[in-house]
Amino acid sequence: MLRVEPRDYSRLIAPLFRTGRGFWITIAILSVVVAVGVVMYVRQLIVGLEVTGLQRPGYWGLYMVNFIFLIGVSMAGTLVSASLYLLGANWRRPITRIAETVTVFGLLIAALQIVFDMGRPDRTWMLLQYGRLQSPLLWDMTSLSTYILVSMFALYTSILPDFGILRDNYPDDGPAWRRYLYTILALGWRGNREQWLRLEKTMKIVSILIIPIGVSLHTVTAWIFSTTVQPGWHSTILGPYFVVGAVFSGIALLFMLLVAMRRLYHLEHYIGAAQYRNLGVILIVMSIVWFYFTYTEHLVQVAGQGKDEFPVLASKLWGADAPAFWAMVILMIIAAWILIVPKIIPQRWEGLAFFQLRVPLTSSALAAVVLGLIAINRYDPAILFVDADAIFSPFTWEGILVTVFWLLAGLAVFTSLPWLKQHMVAGTVFASGCIVAGMWLERWNILVPTLSHPYLIEWTSYFPTLTEWILVLASFALFALLFLVFFQLFPPISIWEVSEGRVIERAESKVEIPMPQPSLPERERRRMPRMGRLMRES
Repeated sequence: MLRVEPRDYSRLIAPLFRTGRGFWITIAILSVVVAVGVVMYVRQLIVGLEVTGLQRPGYWGLYMVNFIFLIGVSMAGTLVSASLYLLGANWRRPITRIAETVTVFGLLIAALQIVFDMGRPDRTWMLLQYGRLQSPLLWDMTSLSTYILVSMFALYTSILPDFGILRDNYPDDGPAWRRYLYTILALGWRGNREQWLRLEKTMKIVSILIIPIGVSLHTVTAWIFSTTVQPGWHSTILGPYFVVGAVFSGIALLFMLLVAMRRLYHLEHYIGAAQYRNLGVILIVMSIVWFYFTYTEHLVQVAGQGKDEFPVLASKLWGADAPAFWAMVILMIIAAWILIVPKIIPQRWEGLAFFQLRVPLTSSALAAVVLGLIAINRYDPAILFVDADAIFSPFTWEGILVTVFWLLAGLAVFTSLPWLKQHMVAGTVFASGCIVAGMWLERWNILVPTLSHPYLIEWTSYFPTLTEWILVLASFALFALLFLVFFQLFPPISIWEVSEGRVIERAESKVEIPMPQPSLPERERRRMPRMGRLMRES
């Protein structure tokens, strides 16, 4: 019989058999949203894609933006579970289960976006029957299918010992069907030496395989765009740019989920400062790398000023796509500011009245009022970012509003630094939210502006319809629904990995590393400088 420590049983196993009213209310709300999405998709199948904003030449829109974004957040499990496992990082143990679940469900919902985008999903089999090896679409389908299967196998492999623990420590008053489920899934796991050796070997092989598979999926998805001659896509940097963005958004979403799971499931004894600190460091590194790639990509386009590429860039800088582009830039700058700057401010700032919390809150409220005045006067919100005349002309009503807005926004950001330093977790959660939203907008900025500026026909514009927005909302609701149901059936923390980590920590604490001893007696060591000086003089 597999034993489990009492603290792990009370915190990880017992809550699986208790559900409160809040859980069922959340499940009901998410189910309603998913049901509405199903109705809208059936309507789209019956009526056709004319209920969407997809039209010639923009046949890719919100669904494909969501697809690229969701396969990106799936990199969280690949990095945390596979990469850190191979590196032997002990702090990853409490968060591997959540990261691997994000990967599996993220990939499944991403595959669903392709079905949404197809006007005739019943003809999917034709991609296999008539697909050509020269087509990146076939590569992408192969990579996605392989990635899903390997990720599901990796999740099952890592949870296998916990199935045995749940089977042997099942409560007497638990439902019989769940005991039967755990018994089947355990596959006769008894925890003997041979089984552990096979498990470790399997996990190592899967970890080695899943990293190149994950990278290949994001690279091949980028090749779908970069192997065309469309302006803004035909670039060799797009492959690594997608991989960097995937890791960045995946870690940000994982951080937010960890904080939420820690609070909802009372996992304070498992998820703590070590996980927050190390994930925060990864976010800082990825933020710097992302800004480098983004700057490099747009610098080449600005300097080249190609007759085909520059209109796309101009549309993002001050045209129809400017709000989405500059919103992305502002969100990523805010995230980088929150992640980096509070760590380097002086400690004495925390006691000054100028940096009390009421100052940034008041400034933010006033900035929101000014933004409302801009909307009431029907000014284009893009003037906040791209209208230099408004920003540098403070003697007009429009210029006054823009100037006051940026002064108040800057004051709010600057005076919030001490509070962010004192509340690093809350600040990082906010920064992660900015990153997730910014990376979704980045996918929009890659896809939509290029399709709106074709070579041969008239330029057009794209805006999603209500059907598309509801299906995307239903997709995220389905992700959350699967996430909640999964962790009501299985522990959110890997019990066996945490127990193994405790054994390793106890063993390391008992190991005494002796201090290095001098190889010569003290008397001879005192004579060495004198002998060296005599030799130099001779």
